[in-house]
Amino acid sequence: MKTLPVNYSDVTQARERIYRYLRPTLLNEWPLLKQRLGFRYLLKHENHQPTGAFKVRGGINLVSRLSAEQKQRGIISCTTGNHGQSLAYAARQFGVVCTLVVPEHNNPGKNQSMRALGAELIEYGRDFDDAKDYCEQLTQEKGLRYVHSANEPMLIAGVGTMADEIFDQEPAPDVALVPIGLGSGICGTAIVAARRNPATQVIGVQSAGAPAVAESFKTGKIIQYDSLDTIAEGLATRAPAQMTMDIMHRLVHDIVLVTNDELKQAMAWLLETTHNLAEPSGAAATAAAWKLREQLKGKTVVGILSGGNCNLRLLAEVCAGYAAY
Repeated sequence: MKTLPVNYSDVTQARERIYRYLRPTLLNEWPLLKQRLGFRYLLKHENHQPTGAFKVRGGINLVSRLSAEQKQRGIISCTTGNHGQSLAYAARQFGVVCTLVVPEHNNPGKNQSMRALGAELIEYGRDFDDAKDYCEQLTQEKGLRYVHSANEPMLIAGVGTMADEIFDQEPAPDVALVPIGLGSGICGTAIVAARRNPATQVIGVQSAGAPAVAESFKTGKIIQYDSLDTIAEGLATRAPAQMTMDIMHRLVHDIVLVTNDELKQAMAWLLETTHNLAEPSGAAATAAAWKLREQLKGKTVVGILSGGNCNLRLLAEVCAGYAAY
């Protein structure tokens, strides 16, 4: 069997590098949320990271390990926000120039944050995949170090540290629910679970309006879509990434889909019961917990609240529609 590109020792080594810049995040059980779901449910609060999302772990791990020549040339990547913030944050720590390509009409708050962290932003295309194609073109023209948001072992190892922290505090959860954009988070989680407690089922969560990874996972073929219909920019990818798909096929138990309305409901419940703001992708695990509530009864479940960088207009819409949830 082919060796995985990332192993557990890569995650433990990443912890040593990351903890010079970041602290472990909260893993907490909220009584009102447990009461609503009907089973033991713990939230891993990656929304408490300095960039508001889990990806900063991978950014620190990767940028810290670049060669002196790569740091001098600078890095480039495409992003809808959280990956870009992670790279911009890490680049600022190490004095590296960071260029980011974002879709036109991207989340304005995330754009402002990336610029405030020192990144140069280029706006191009209707969505992540359009921005990605243009980013890869610029990489060749500018000679920068391209950082793919998924096909990077150092990113996967870095974000895997959040799962290692979970098992430090809760050694044997029955299920871990992890949002999927291109899959760095779920792959890091699955690699750690396979070592720390192989009985833990790692289940991914995608948007029903952006199901490319879920469909590729279930069919064993690479499935791509021409358009998307999701409020969750962190889940809005039209095509999967090869490295993370290979890991998911080996280690992930299942992937479930949640609708825009289910994401909004989960956002509202998280705000009400935990007083934490989740962006739609950050609420995906909790939306899946509700959707799977019958089969999760009697189990201990961990959900990754992957980010809290919510567009204020969407937040107003969620709050205005609260009575419907």
